[in-house]
Amino acid sequence: MEEPIGVTEAARIPQQRCEQLLEAAAWYTQERHWDVFPGTWLEAVGGTECCSCGDALCEEPGAHPSRPDWAGQATGSAAAARRMWSRQPGSSVLLPAGRTFDALDVPESAGFLAMARMERMGLTLGPVTRTPDRRMLFFVLPGAAAKAPALVRQLGWDARAIGMVGRGEGEYVAGPPTRVGGRGAVQWARRPSRVNLWLPDAEELINPLAYACAREAADARARLS
Repeated sequence: MEEPIGVTEAARIPQQRCEQLLEAAAWYTQERHWDVFPGTWLEAVGGTECCSCGDALCEEPGAHPSRPDWAGQATGSAAAARRMWSRQPGSSVLLPAGRTFDALDVPESAGFLAMARMERMGLTLGPVTRTPDRRMLFFVLPGAAAKAPALVRQLGWDARAIGMVGRGEGEYVAGPPTRVGGRGAVQWARRPSRVNLWLPDAEELINPLAYACAREAADARARLS
């Protein structure tokens, strides 16, 4: 098929990205059975990209819910997802936590250290994302966010103090290829696949994750001293 005269490569990129967002949203519902909902999007204003929410100081430009009732907006239907993103193709792909998964959110450096250790231990990981803010989210079975603080305390640490945050019911995570302003896109550090279709429980990953987070926190303190 011939390209329309006068259409440049740069002009095609936004449309391609919108198609990727739509297809990703539909794939998450159909292949992973994850609920999805469309969030805010990025708009070009005066030569810069701004969040559709209109807040010039938005902390998550183009990557947060666009309405307060987002939980009720979420769908597990691929057809419904396609309709939603067809209405606003540039919308971020957001996934409500606490339904089919929770996420353990850790500093990126600790996440990579933990992943290497888990592989040596022969643990089966679920999907893992990397955010532009240098965080990594490990997808685990629902309920992990509530259990994680107590599990970490049993190991002798405080979850917040070592930079581990559980994301569960009432919260959401951004799914790839959602882009967060000019910072970059959310990416997969470990892609969803048939191998990790069944998510691990928090107890299986908490030891290596907590150890890596505590080590990273200690190194950070040492660099400041």
